[in-house]
Amino acid sequence: MTSKVATAEVAQPYAQALLSIAQSKSLTEQFGEDARVLLNLLSGNQQLRNFIDNPFTQAESKKALIRQILGESTSPYLRNFLLILVDKRRIAFLEPILQQYIVLLRQLNQTVLAEVSSAVPLTEAQQQTIIEKVIAITNARQVELATKIDSSLIGGVIIKVGSQVIDASLRGQLRRLALSLTSS
Repeated sequence: MTSKVATAEVAQPYAQALLSIAQSKSLTEQFGEDARVLLNLLSGNQQLRNFIDNPFTQAESKKALIRQILGESTSPYLRNFLLILVDKRRIAFLEPILQQYIVLLRQLNQTVLAEVSSAVPLTEAQQQTIIEKVIAITNARQVELATKIDSSLIGGVIIKVGSQVIDASLRGQLRRLALSLTSS
């Protein structure tokens, strides 16, 4: 198993190359959508990941699978990029390359990722309020929300933007209250 640092060192230049191709062809958003679809496919299918990561699987078999998965709807530039990854024996780094591409795309678009944990699913109005608050805090142009349900929060939300965490949950308030009572 490779370390995260080594993986990042391999993924970064490939992600930058992919972004460069996308920018030169004015396909950055389409590549971003395709990257998200591929990441969802890889995260939801362990067999697919194992097949792609297996160094003993023939390159032509991997290429055939990539062509079949992508079909004709995907940009030929992205398809060729993935086929080059197979040729260069870097296809095992597909997931980190696509993740890094999305990070670079967010930077390009001045978009921040806000990871929101809540006790119950958020309504559209609540999501919009969170987006407005994150824009005010970060001065970003856009906000991409990644929501998840955490019933241990009791109520409220925890918002994580980069290294900044805003804990507006009942669990967090109770923990701060307990700390203030024990320190007095």
